[in-house]
Amino acid sequence: MALWIGTAVAVVILAAIATIGLTAFRVRQPRAALLALARAILQLGALSLVLTGILRDPLWVGIGLAVMFVAAVGTAARRARATRSELLPLGLSMLLGPLVVMSIVFVTGAIEFSPRYVLAIGGIVIGNTMTIAILTQRVFRTSVRDHWDEVEGWLALGAAPRQSTLDLGRRAIHTALLPSVDQTRTTGIVVLPGAFVGAIFAGASPLEAGRFQIVVLACVLAAGGLTAVTLTRMTGAVALRPADESASPEMVSPRSA
Repeated sequence: MALWIGTAVAVVILAAIATIGLTAFRVRQPRAALLALARAILQLGALSLVLTGILRDPLWVGIGLAVMFVAAVGTAARRARATRSELLPLGLSMLLGPLVVMSIVFVTGAIEFSPRYVLAIGGIVIGNTMTIAILTQRVFRTSVRDHWDEVEGWLALGAAPRQSTLDLGRRAIHTALLPSVDQTRTTGIVVLPGAFVGAIFAGASPLEAGRFQIVVLACVLAAGGLTAVTLTRMTGAVALRPADESASPEMVSPRSA
């Protein structure tokens, strides 16, 4: 009981620090961190109860992953302000990355094919893919709007819409992947990743935890790259200047792998 009380006190103090700091500096939506934390508490509480009953059942694991994916696409669409025509490419690109990397990991035997590992790898990859898709779409749209004179110049010279934004798309992909690449480069030196720590807490040896973490990082990079490239290819044919987004939503950050 004392452990739970201590946890509650610590979380409240930390949430207050974040909220007060953002409010004092007059950052937009200073309560966003507090609301996100409250939502995470509710979701993780519900997830903990649900996982107790589904970890051994492949059907429920599949349903759980489907719910995660739908929620991720919905969040990405909202954060990236995707139009109706962009919603399908967004969903397909976010589906392709996780499907490909999970198939490779489990077919090769790098990770044991069992409900708990499918859920764990799937959840991590879907979450990171969502963030990369959001960043790709937002950076690409902003770049096209800010460099519209350049895009118009290419169009005037007879270039196809996709050709006129090709370089901007490449830059957007590079920018969107930077957080994941930097996290991977600094793993074990600056970053102590969640999958590694979780595996050790679950009783795995440090070597086994390290092997698991390497696979997870490779999955995140591969799925993110596939998603970003596919999304940019499918939405890169821009013939009209994107609308200005004066009221940008909250900044997104990569999920812990």
